Amino acid sequence: MTKTYHFIGIKGSGMSALALMLHQMGHHVQGSDVEKYYFTQRGLEQAGIKILPFDEKNLQADVEVIAGNAFRPDNNIEIAYADANGITYKRYHEFLGTFMRDFVSMGVAGAHGKTSTTGMLAHVLSNITDTSYLIGDGTGRGSANAKYFAFEADEYERHFMPYHPEYSIITNIDFDHPDYFTSLEDVFNAFNDYAKQVSKGLFVYGEDKELRRVTANAPIYYYGFKEGNDFIAHDLLRSTTGSSFKVSFHGEELGEFKIPSFGRHNIMNATAVIGLLYTAGFDLNLVREHLVTFGGVKRRFTEKMVNGTTIIDDFAHHPTEIIATLDAARQKYPSKEIVAIFQPHTFTRTIALLDEFAEALNQADAVYLAQIYGSAREVDHGDVKVEDLAEKIIKKAEIITVDNVSPLLEHPNAVYVFMGAGDIQTYEYSFERLLSNLTSNVQ
Repeated sequence: MTKTYHFIGIKGSGMSALALMLHQMGHHVQGSDVEKYYFTQRGLEQAGIKILPFDEKNLQADVEVIAGNAFRPDNNIEIAYADANGITYKRYHEFLGTFMRDFVSMGVAGAHGKTSTTGMLAHVLSNITDTSYLIGDGTGRGSANAKYFAFEADEYERHFMPYHPEYSIITNIDFDHPDYFTSLEDVFNAFNDYAKQVSKGLFVYGEDKELRRVTANAPIYYYGFKEGNDFIAHDLLRSTTGSSFKVSFHGEELGEFKIPSFGRHNIMNATAVIGLLYTAGFDLNLVREHLVTFGGVKRRFTEKMVNGTTIIDDFAHHPTEIIATLDAARQKYPSKEIVAIFQPHTFTRTIALLDEFAEALNQADAVYLAQIYGSAREVDHGDVKVEDLAEKIIKKAEIITVDNVSPLLEHPNAVYVFMGAGDIQTYEYSFERLLSNLTSNVQ
C-alpha cells in the first residue's frame, strides 16, 4: 500500500538515504530541514523529493512521520507541534527496526568502517540480486520486490537496538562518542547486546580483542590476516591501482579477489563481505566480479584533481580512521608528500582522544588544523582548543582559517587529505578556489 512519509530533518545522512529508498519503492516522500546546504540534498533534489522549511503545516493528518534523532520539542517546531497534538512519529532507527522484518537483512556495525563496508556489501549484492539498501553516506535504494536488505547499524545512543538482522558484520570496537558512552566497556556492552540479536551469522574482525569477547546466539565467524580466524586474507599485493589478496576458509582456498581501493582496512572490509556472502550461499565468482567495480562511497577517500593537484576528501574524525586514511594515501601516492588538513569534531571527542589524535596525525608529512567543529548537542566550556592539539603534534602543525588557506601552497609535490565530520569541506572548497585562481592569474 502506498503511503505518504514526512521526514523531519530529511538532510541527515541516514534520513536522506531512507527517504530515497521509500521513494523508489513507490511511496510519496517529502521532508523538512534547515536551509543550509548539505551534501545529501542533491540526491533528494534529483529524485524530485520536496525539501520544505520546518513548519507545523507540514504535519498533515494523512502523513506518517519519521523524525531525525537530533530534533526534540525544545529545538524543533514540528516535533513540539506533534507532541502537543498527539501526532505519533517514529525515530529513524525505530522505523528501520520494523521495516527490515520484510527482508533477509544484512547489517554492518562497528566503530569505524561501517559506511564503506555497507557500500561494498550493497554494491556487490545489488549487482547479483534485487536488493534494497541504506548507506550512511546518504544513499539508498529501494525495490518493492527485493528479498535482501543491506544497511548500516549505528551504535550511537544504542540506535541499533531495534535491529534484528539475519546476518551482520562488526568491523571493530573502539572508544568513541564520549558525549554518550562512558568507557570502552560501555561501548563493548552495546555491541555485545546488538550481537545477540543477529539470527543466522555474525562476522567479526578477529584481531580486535574486544570483538573476541563478544558472544552471540548465531554462529560467529572471525575474519582477519592471521591464523586462528575462519576467513583469512593472505598473499596481499598493494599497488597504486588497488589491492589484491587471496581468502581461505578453514584451510580451503576461496581464490583471489581484487578491489580498486587502498589501505589494509579496505582489504578487511572486503574479506568481511566475502565471508558473509559465502556463508549466505552466494556464488563467489559473482562476488569476485562485482568487488572489482566498487567505486567507494561519498566522503570516504573521495578524490578530485584541481589544476594538477590531488585533493582527497574523507569523513575520518577518529584517530583510528585518520591512520587508515593516511595509510591508503601512502599506498596510492608513495612518492608524494602527504599533507593532512584536519578538523576536530566535537569538544568531548577532542578532549577524550587528544593524545591519540596527535599520534595519528604524525603519520602525515605536514599537518594543518581547522577550528574544532562543535556539535549542536554540546556546549563549548573552553576546556579544549585546537591549539592544544597543535602543541602535541611532533610535526609542525599550523592552524588555518577558512578565509586563508594559502599556507597549504607551500608543498609543491603533495596530495592534500581533508579529514573531518563537520564543515571541513568549506576549507576544501576555499583551497580549490585558490588553486583555480592561481591558474587563471598565470594565464
